[in-house]
Amino acid sequence: MKNQILILSAAALFITIQTEAQHFATLGLPSTFSPSEEHQDGQEFALLGYRLFLDPILSGRKNISCATCHKPQFAYADDKPLTVGGAGKTAARNVPSVANSAYFTSLFWDGRASSLEEQVRSPIESTDEMANTVAEVEKRLNANATYLREFSNAWGPGPITFEMVAKSIAAFERTLVSGNSPFDRWKYGHDENAVSDSVKRGFIVFTSKDKGNCAVCHLVGEKDALFTDNKFHDIGVGVQSGKISDPGRYAVTHDEADRGKFKTPSLRNIALTAPYMHDGSLRDLKQVMDFYVGGGSSHPNLDKEIHPLEFLTGQERHDLLAFLNSLTGEVPAN
Repeated sequence: MKNQILILSAAALFITIQTEAQHFATLGLPSTFSPSEEHQDGQEFALLGYRLFLDPILSGRKNISCATCHKPQFAYADDKPLTVGGAGKTAARNVPSVANSAYFTSLFWDGRASSLEEQVRSPIESTDEMANTVAEVEKRLNANATYLREFSNAWGPGPITFEMVAKSIAAFERTLVSGNSPFDRWKYGHDENAVSDSVKRGFIVFTSKDKGNCAVCHLVGEKDALFTDNKFHDIGVGVQSGKISDPGRYAVTHDEADRGKFKTPSLRNIALTAPYMHDGSLRDLKQVMDFYVGGGSSHPNLDKEIHPLEFLTGQERHDLLAFLNSLTGEVPAN
């Protein structure tokens, strides 16, 4: 019992710090979140969501939780190309980071969810992931005296609904803001000693249209940077014999122009989130660079901004990697 109290006290302190921090602009991040449905911001909702995030009760076999795949040491992503779900099936796509997901205008590689609240449902119901049902989640939580008490404290008396579950988890995920990287302290904090000269040169390679041109999709603003345009692009990943193995955004829109397009991931904490791409096919940042230097896999739907970068010198490639490694910020730990 004493250990449980200590764990909950530590969790409460963590949530208190994080929910207070989210009301201020973390260095390098926008001061406000992206629009989404009306959500709960109180500490009691985030703390409840934190508990649910860690609890395998949400999975069909009660053997995995949200945190099983979204690990804090990997910036709330995973270190495997493709994760095995609770029912023993391998997921079709690499686990994306949920750090800073409060700023995203859509969730998942194909953008099928428009809010964090909506996002919660998909992995719970997916047979490749948590392999459960909304009805079963509600049944289990309503049969749990501890959760009945905690939901009543946060939401008021009455039965627990999945809407409450989704909004509570989303409230916790909104506390997972991660900025104040060495890059941020240099670019936005104006500390010239925060990064090396190699990082500064790498930033030029990253942003220059005549060099890497990476910022055309991984946006960098004057006051903040999410390192994503929140849009969808086909960069030639997963092309086999000229055919696209995963339909990507097309599965959501059924627009042929979206076949093979995937959401631009944020590059924040990129050094922590290997392996890379929607299929987890690139092991490290060196492989990612080599992929872009080669111009991706050529096919008719390839984004017009993708082209070979063979002209980058060895020094420029080294500097670009140094820059990417400078994007590791303060990642909340649970």
